[in-house]
Amino acid sequence: MTNLLKNIIRFVLFILVQVYILNKVPPLHQFVKPYIYFLFILWLPFNINRTGLLLLAFIFGLTFDFFSGTPGLHTAPCVFIAYLRPFLLNLLIPQETIQLSFAEPSVKSMGWGSYATYIIILTFLHIALLVFIEWMEFGDFLYFIGKVTATTALSLILIFVTEMLFPRKGKYRTNAAA
Repeated sequence: MTNLLKNIIRFVLFILVQVYILNKVPPLHQFVKPYIYFLFILWLPFNINRTGLLLLAFIFGLTFDFFSGTPGLHTAPCVFIAYLRPFLLNLLIPQETIQLSFAEPSVKSMGWGSYATYIIILTFLHIALLVFIEWMEFGDFLYFIGKVTATTALSLILIFVTEMLFPRKGKYRTNAAA
């Protein structure tokens, strides 16, 4: 299966699972809602250029907003983590590993420590911005802190369960010399 086809399938599946399964789960304890849809952005290949990554994140966030009826609410956090993703990957991946040229971020390509750090930081930032945009309507700071913490914790549990249930093969890029 080509990378393009695999990412198109992921795009559709993450939107469908989030909209038709996770968004239908009643909020836990009045404000915790599970989010894993943005994992699509985190699983994109290493070799995607920055402009393409930002454009894809914008389209993905806008598509999710269309299906969930929240115009722009999820688009901003998706573009934000897509913008930060290359910087964080450069910090977490040792320079000698870049020579191996794995295709995409995964436990196999980055190791558990670096991959967990990558997922935790971008999940926290995504949810913090998402909740901050919602919080501007409510104005309760304790609500903001509680929702960010609880939603991040629940989302991280779901992300790591997803990672263990659906492990991805750590394929090498075929054009490593390029």
